[in-house]
Amino acid sequence: MRYTIRAFALPLLFSLFFSCNQTGKPKSYSDDPYTPKPYVELKHPEWSKNATIYEVNVRQYTPEGTFKAFETHLPRLKEMGIDIIWLMPIHPIGIEKRKGSLGSYYSVKDYYGVNPEFGTMDDFKALVDKIHSMGMYVIIDWVANHSAWDNPLATEHPEWYTKTREGNFQPTPWYDWEDIIDFDFAQPGLRKYMTGALKFWVQEANIDGYRCDVAGFIPVDFWENVRAELDAIKPVFMLAEWESRDLHKRAFDMTYAWSLWDHMRNATTEHKGIGGLITYMAHDVSSFPNSAYRMTFTDNHDKNSWEGNQYSNFGDGLQAAMALAGTINGMPLVYSGQEAGLNRSLAFFDKDSIQWKPHPFAAMYTKLFHLKHKNQALWNGAWGGEMIRIYSDKMDQVVSFAREKNGDRVLTVINFSARPAMVKLDSRYYAGAYTELFSEKTFSLAGDDVFNLQPWEYLILVLKK
Repeated sequence: MRYTIRAFALPLLFSLFFSCNQTGKPKSYSDDPYTPKPYVELKHPEWSKNATIYEVNVRQYTPEGTFKAFETHLPRLKEMGIDIIWLMPIHPIGIEKRKGSLGSYYSVKDYYGVNPEFGTMDDFKALVDKIHSMGMYVIIDWVANHSAWDNPLATEHPEWYTKTREGNFQPTPWYDWEDIIDFDFAQPGLRKYMTGALKFWVQEANIDGYRCDVAGFIPVDFWENVRAELDAIKPVFMLAEWESRDLHKRAFDMTYAWSLWDHMRNATTEHKGIGGLITYMAHDVSSFPNSAYRMTFTDNHDKNSWEGNQYSNFGDGLQAAMALAGTINGMPLVYSGQEAGLNRSLAFFDKDSIQWKPHPFAAMYTKLFHLKHKNQALWNGAWGGEMIRIYSDKMDQVVSFAREKNGDRVLTVINFSARPAMVKLDSRYYAGAYTELFSEKTFSLAGDDVFNLQPWEYLILVLKK
């Protein structure tokens, strides 16, 4: 018996010897250049796997424009299916060269302070605690790229800013952001200060992460270190205002799907067809990391402020765009007032309260988001199902795809045009009984199924179990 063991052991030792690298250590799985490796190395908080997100413009949300006044809306948002509350910047706003009467949130005067317009630090902490008590999470907007002209850092550490040829402070080059001055992230001192400020709000206020303004203007290695230091405190969720895969590797959970928004507008008010949408979806499946999150939306504060609102951007195709944004791969966003049918752009530098009123969009979001919570096909990133195109005889008019995960299946069929469509789907692989999400009608699919769709009509078909 002892001889037999040695006979089997010798080939094993021989194999281990020759699998060692030059350092004498056994060759690891990751050393194999032919084995696929995941691009995303960070770990998403598990609670984000089926989450939705809501952007809060505190100043305009209520007549009072305070944390306490906004808090009264939390039960409504919870019922609608919101999981992550994203607060636009909460910090004091610079006075020097400010725009409008109240200035831009993105001109930060004190990274450790709270804008007195909104309340006190205690008010903010109370809001965070309330959000957590309701099973939701909170991230705050962070402006690392630049500061207000009268931020004390400009006096205490002028070397932390970029300069003109004359040696003067300057706004971020190429932009008309005259109310801010540009940081220089080649300075180690600035990096250490900014990282400390980011850690402060997680430690002191127990927030759950950040939405980082113009994140792509700042070196990726800065963000990767920030993520590591924040995760050492608690698992955080990070959203980058950018659309680039490199930020997903070790820094950010989610980036913007700006190009999707552009293609939806081109297919609706610009009447350019669905070619761009199909290209976006093909690239999402084939070139974007499947474990990365993308934020989908029909409106946010940038689009609302500069390019109009969701009505003007999507016209009669608005609800079709909402249905797509709610079922495509990604995490859907709702901007302040969208659910109430906000039909104008909000002022950005002055007081301009949202006029709240009942509106059917709230019910639409509620159905979409509650489906997302319970149906794994629609979960975020690798938690959810891949988008599989369903071919049809109206390839230039109808967007149709399926997502499936662990026995859950959702089919999305949208007539993205102003023309009626009688469409035959190649649905042979998706036979079964389905319930349409909004009408609650039953559909039986057997293959080569035909649907009569009115202009901009959409169907969200959920497999019955």
